[in-house]
Amino acid sequence: MTQLRRMLPSSNALFVFEAAARCGSFTRAAAELNVTQPAVSRMLGRLESHLGVRLFDRSAAGIVLTEDGRSLYRRIAEGFRGIEAAIREIEARRTGTETVTLSLSTAFTTHWLMPRINRLQKEFPSVDLRFQLIAGPLQGPVDDVDLGMRFVDGGDARHETSLVMREIMLPICSPAYIERRKATGDGNTIINLAGSDPGWPDSFEDLRDDRAGPRSTLSFSDYAIVVQAALLGQGIALGWATVSSHWLGTGALVPAARSLMRTGRLCQLVHSRARPMRTAVAEIRDWIIAQSRSDIEALDGLYPGLGIGAAAF
Repeated sequence: MTQLRRMLPSSNALFVFEAAARCGSFTRAAAELNVTQPAVSRMLGRLESHLGVRLFDRSAAGIVLTEDGRSLYRRIAEGFRGIEAAIREIEARRTGTETVTLSLSTAFTTHWLMPRINRLQKEFPSVDLRFQLIAGPLQGPVDDVDLGMRFVDGGDARHETSLVMREIMLPICSPAYIERRKATGDGNTIINLAGSDPGWPDSFEDLRDDRAGPRSTLSFSDYAIVVQAALLGQGIALGWATVSSHWLGTGALVPAARSLMRTGRLCQLVHSRARPMRTAVAEIRDWIIAQSRSDIEALDGLYPGLGIGAAAF
C-alpha cells in the first residue's frame, strides 16, 4: 500500500476517476461528487500526468476511456465492489439488518410489489430494501444494484439471469368500466403508453370492431399511471402480465379480450457477476419469481381459455 500511495497524486483521484469512467462524463461525475466540472477535469489531468498516460480521449462529443483507462477502471471497479461488500457485511453484523437494492420499473413496484410489501417484509425482517426506480423503458446497467428486472435474452460473461416469465400482454380494464360502457353504449376509451404502438387494439379481435362508437384515447408517459387509469375505470389498457397479474387475480382488473399478445422477450432478474451473490439477494430473487409464478397459476385457474400459464413459461 505504501507503493500504491506513491503511484497516485492522491487517493481521492481513484474516486474521481471511477465516477467519470462510470458516468461517461466529467459533468455528471462532478454532480455526483458534489464538486465542479473543472475540479474533476483538473484532478484527472493530474492523475494522467502522474501516470504518464492518457486515460480518456476527449472530444466535442464527450469522453471515451482509452485502453489504459479501461484497464484501470476495471480493476478499480472490482476493488470498490469488494470494499462495498465488506462494509455491508460489517454493517449487517453491527445492526442485524442487511441492505438489498432493487432496480425495478415504477409500474412493477407500484402495482405488483407494493400490494405485497408487508408479506415481503414479514418474510425477510432483517432486510432493508432500497429501490432504483425506472419510469421509462426498463433498461440500464445493474452494476450498482443487487438485482435488476430487465428484458434480456439471458446471461453473459458479466451478468447472470433468472427467468421471471416470458413477456405476454392482454387488454385489461375494470369491471366498472365494462358495466358503464354497456349502460351508455359509448365507444371504447383506449389508454396508451406514450411511445408505444397506438394501433395495438387492432391486434385483438374483441376490440377491432367497435360498433358502439368511435374510440377515444388517453396517453401517459409512465406505465404505472396507465394501469392506475385502468383501475379507476377510465378505459382499456394493454396489460403486461408482470405488472398487472396482482390486480387480475383480485378481480380489480379483468381481461378485456379473449386472447393474448406474445412477444419473444424474456423478463429476467439480472445480477452483476462482479457483485457477490449474497444469500439475502438470492432469497429475495427466488421469492419474487415464486410469487410471480403463483400469480400466473392463479390466473390460469380464473381464465383457463386464455392459456396464460403456457404462454408465460
